[in-house]
Amino acid sequence: MRYPDEALAYDNRSEPVADAGLARRVAGGDREAEAELFRRLGPRVRLYGLRHLREAAGADDLVQDVLLMTLEGLRQGKVREPEKLASYVLGTCRRVVAGWRRGAQRRERLLERHGQQLVPSAAETQAPLDLDRLTRCLTALAERERTVVVLSFYAERDSEAIGLELGLSPGNVRVVRHRALARLRTCMEAAS
Repeated sequence: MRYPDEALAYDNRSEPVADAGLARRVAGGDREAEAELFRRLGPRVRLYGLRHLREAAGADDLVQDVLLMTLEGLRQGKVREPEKLASYVLGTCRRVVAGWRRGAQRRERLLERHGQQLVPSAAETQAPLDLDRLTRCLTALAERERTVVVLSFYAERDSEAIGLELGLSPGNVRVVRHRALARLRTCMEAAS
């Protein structure tokens, strides 16, 4: 039986013989044969993925998964008929895509059933940040603390870079940051 999506099937009768030799070389640990397998079958697996998944990223993932499974199958002797390597790869493509679809359907059913529990209630959502209060609390910090906080969170610098700029050790910068954040938290909560 032929399938319309047999992008992996061969019309040339000499290719299955070449596949059998290639499969045996891969099973023997030949790295060049593995590269040849990827060059030969990768584009065909990607085409299958594009046809059935309708997205390039999914097709790329399919190539990676299927060819790794094929290599593993060849190394472990799971491919009983090496001359039918293309059929083995096509079957692997079908199984992987079917598994992905089952997983997606399972996730959708779980979200339908339990999704409302994942949405935070109004009481659980955080109140919007009061920028005026934050400005007042930052201004109340000592200059060194304020500088460390600004360099850490606004300029996104690490402790070593801040320490070099301010003439402090990285450990000292972390202590100053920790204390400044504690003061900011206390100030923000007190103003509530």
